[in-house]
Amino acid sequence: MKPGPFIYTAPDSLEEALELLDEHGGEAKPLAGGQSLMPLLNMRFAQPAVLVDLNPVPGLDGIVQRDAQLEIGATVRQASFGASPLVREHIPAAATAVPHIGHFVTRNRGTVGGSLAHADARGELPLALVALEGSVRVASHRNGERMVSADELFVTHFTTSLSDEELLVSSIWPIADNDWHFAFEEFAQRHGDYALGMVCVGIRVSNGHVSDARVAVSAVTDRPVCLDDAGAALIGHAAVPDAAREAGAMAATAVDPHSDLHATARYRRHLTGALVERACLVVFEAAS
Repeated sequence: MKPGPFIYTAPDSLEEALELLDEHGGEAKPLAGGQSLMPLLNMRFAQPAVLVDLNPVPGLDGIVQRDAQLEIGATVRQASFGASPLVREHIPAAATAVPHIGHFVTRNRGTVGGSLAHADARGELPLALVALEGSVRVASHRNGERMVSADELFVTHFTTSLSDEELLVSSIWPIADNDWHFAFEEFAQRHGDYALGMVCVGIRVSNGHVSDARVAVSAVTDRPVCLDDAGAALIGHAAVPDAAREAGAMAATAVDPHSDLHATARYRRHLTGALVERACLVVFEAAS
């Protein structure tokens, strides 16, 4: 199939892009890497009247460290994000997630901002942003800029809390102190396929015991979520396999996935528990 008719625009400034989104509202779609949008256009699942190409807009393709956080421009390519020395040093869990995104070719075009705005519950970067307690900077022509936490951003499958006139211009990734250790784990039937389950686990260890923890999951939920009970199951325990198994069991109980032709709900619950346990063991080893 081919996309329906649309008007193509290529603004050369952020303000011009915001003006176009404000003028056309829900009839306009931003275009960055296009790795998610173009298939939707070709199958006519999306039929916008106007495409706003963000690639000519300056200032959206940078990776900048500011104090204890990294700011990633919306049009930074996924491959560049994963290869960045700043990302690999300061937010290695996010860098570890990148090879699981699609395929090498799509990562060369797909963007960080596009992944977050697309809000696919099977997306790796949305999960990493939630697990790392990040946020996004959004802007609109009428209301200027505002910050939105990752927890507030993702509403459900392919749905964010942003209005049609707002544009995600960057993502903010906090840099955890050296006592924190993170691991990202995913399982798909084939590399590059959509994940059947994915998790990101972070722990802080003091004197051999877990003093703080985060357990975040996605693909088995309608958006990336932190499982507070599973994280709490780790706190106060020594970093040993028994604690990892307990957290995995808590995670498996906490999720309520669906069944489809790829896997049953029971399988997905078991998989979630196994992935959480595996991630816990990885971070335990890193912290030892």
